[in-house]
Amino acid sequence: MKTYGHGLVLGKFYPPHAGHHHLVRTARDRCERLTVLVCASSVESLTLEDRVAWMREIHPDVLVVGAVDDIPVDLLDPDVWTAHMAVFRAAVPEPVDAVFTSESYGEELARRFGAESVCVDPDRTLFPVSGTAVRKDPVGCWDLLAPPVRAALTRRVVVLGAESTGTTTMARALTDHYRSRGGVWAGTRCVPEYGREFSEVKLTELRALRPGATWEDVTFHSEDFPLIALRQAELEEEAARTGSPVLFCDTDAFATTIWHERYMGTTSPAVGEIAAHGRQHLWLLTDHEGVAFEDDGLRDGEHLRPWMTARFHTQLSRTGRRTAVLTGPHEERLAAAITAVDALLAEGWNLADPLPERR
Repeated sequence: MKTYGHGLVLGKFYPPHAGHHHLVRTARDRCERLTVLVCASSVESLTLEDRVAWMREIHPDVLVVGAVDDIPVDLLDPDVWTAHMAVFRAAVPEPVDAVFTSESYGEELARRFGAESVCVDPDRTLFPVSGTAVRKDPVGCWDLLAPPVRAALTRRVVVLGAESTGTTTMARALTDHYRSRGGVWAGTRCVPEYGREFSEVKLTELRALRPGATWEDVTFHSEDFPLIALRQAELEEEAARTGSPVLFCDTDAFATTIWHERYMGTTSPAVGEIAAHGRQHLWLLTDHEGVAFEDDGLRDGEHLRPWMTARFHTQLSRTGRRTAVLTGPHEERLAAAITAVDALLAEGWNLADPLPERR
């Protein structure tokens, strides 16, 4: 039996973590209906829209609304409280019966809503985590983050290059290396190249019509490439939601723009638009020099490898993508790649502090 009619949970959720979700689920179980109010200030790094979307995905059975609140935080100033309440009331105009918090300000917040205060796990014994702790050390708090938050924070590394330059070998080697570090890194994932699967299907379908057909008989069309880019992006998102703080991708939508040029001879605005919405952080370009060309039945572009390497490099530079070029034997390439990835991870997430609170 529900205890309250309309409950309210209010917070920054910057970012949401397991403690927040326990609070929301506890409130939901005790209320006929529950509103979650996400408040964000413009100084914060994660957008209000993203946080609202994450909370709606994780808690589909409650009403999640958002508000921008740039008023300085002073829990000792009644006028500041009044200003904050104007923001809260604009976002949640309905009467509230209970306010659920884990914070010391819960009593005053509930009083101003004319509601009962319900305190849930104030000492954080069930989930020893806070937004401050997550912002300071996302890796240390990784297991307490939900899939959409992980996807937003995962550092995504793309391995790309011309045909038969070791991109798949490198992506898998990097995945194995970081998995071997254990702990949270044991869940490191690798996103396969969907374009290869697409190509295999094309060849199989052609051979069903023309037994004995070879790769040289396969024809690509411009509309194939947005399909490839979209599916590649979907696979990347799926992997980022369930892996470690780093994700390795054997190509991406940006690389697909170059493959479109290679097969069609022109650029593809549609693929370019997909690439523009990517969330990758580092591109590792495998040089063709010193790597023997291997024809595996789906390759015919040995003569194009110098052009493709140069084109990748030019477009990576032109678009300002962070890039490391991998040269030499595999062991040297892997060492250089690890150095580049470790440098990326060492920079941290640099999430801005919220507005300071005076208590």
